[in-house]
Amino acid sequence: MEENKLGINKKYIYAGLITAVALFGFFMYSLGSKGNASEGIEVNGMINSNPSDSMDSHHRNNAPIPSLGEKIFFEKAVGSKSPDFSLESAQGKTIKLSDYKGKKVVLFFNEGSMCYPACWNQMASLTEDKELNNKDVVAFSIVVDQKSQWENIIKKVPKLSNSAILLDSDKAVSNAYGALNLESSMHKGSYPGHTFFVIDRVGIIRYALDDPEMAIRNNELLSELSKIE
Repeated sequence: MEENKLGINKKYIYAGLITAVALFGFFMYSLGSKGNASEGIEVNGMINSNPSDSMDSHHRNNAPIPSLGEKIFFEKAVGSKSPDFSLESAQGKTIKLSDYKGKKVVLFFNEGSMCYPACWNQMASLTEDKELNNKDVVAFSIVVDQKSQWENIIKKVPKLSNSAILLDSDKAVSNAYGALNLESSMHKGSYPGHTFFVIDRVGIIRYALDDPEMAIRNNELLSELSKIE
């Protein structure tokens, strides 16, 4: 074994250096995590008061996914009948998709409370855009969080208080639309990523977009909506 002038094996020197670097990195990570949990994160006026709550929920929520009775494959979604569903909104209202026949509908499946700021910004943008919320068009954001999570978020982020956020806590609707295993999902099989569907007045899916870039897609959605009479 190779030794230096002090007679110390170089292998032990390298091992010691690697251990020291790892310990320093862990120490700095711990400091950063504590700071985020106590102070929150602010982007564009939105605050996630405790990001760790969402991740804890993600690791706990491993129950089997119930069947909605209908299921589509994302790759063949366009032209398919949209699976009907009934979900509670973050404001406590029951929303049934089939009640909106006669209107154009946008569905935005996303990672919800832990997807900050990308999903939060898209949800707020859907609400603020009058071309996506009027007598002819309605847009819903579908998350797999618990109601209590969004009650806490909305208290701190008034910008989201009017957003039509639907709670798919058992993931049955996200599963029925094939949104749990797409490229945009960072937690495949457990959470949607950033996925859109445009549904026409009789319940047929006319456009589907999975967006790993997690951008604001209002313009694309409006373009597709304009193709529906």
